[in-house]
Amino acid sequence: MSTKQFDRPLNHVITSSELLAHWQGHRSLTRRVIQAFPEKEFFNYSLGGMRSFAEMTLELLAIAGPGLKEIVTGETQALNEHIDSKNQKELVLNLWDQATEEINTYYNQITQDRFHETIKTFGQYEGTVISSIFYFIDNEIHHRGQGYVYLRNLGIEPPFFWER
Repeated sequence: MSTKQFDRPLNHVITSSELLAHWQGHRSLTRRVIQAFPEKEFFNYSLGGMRSFAEMTLELLAIAGPGLKEIVTGETQALNEHIDSKNQKELVLNLWDQATEEINTYYNQITQDRFHETIKTFGQYEGTVISSIFYFIDNEIHHRGQGYVYLRNLGIEPPFFWER
């Protein structure tokens, strides 16, 4: 794969607003995956030594909103996945909704010329603004796939992945 894959401005293939809508479609689907879990299994169920889906979700909450805030404000904070969910799925869903609004707020403050700017998220992960955003999205898709496996193993039909 060429390292020149991000040499063109974002709007040659997709607009900034289309990328945000794509991301929010994924977030909507992940929210439905969270909802599909019974409360106990959301926090306690795992396979093969993996984390519970709640723990994965808390990681996602620690990355996307705070990562975008850092991109916009330049204020570096350490990655903090220790979010107190009080083992309440409804609280996690509320935090998810707050993060979704935070993403909208901060994403819309990123100017077109910044997407290819080199940054270091959480003070340690170097890349460009766009590669960081792609990581945020890809990481969510990866963990959501693990959630699908958990749901299927629990005998629960997950939401259709194409319904975003």
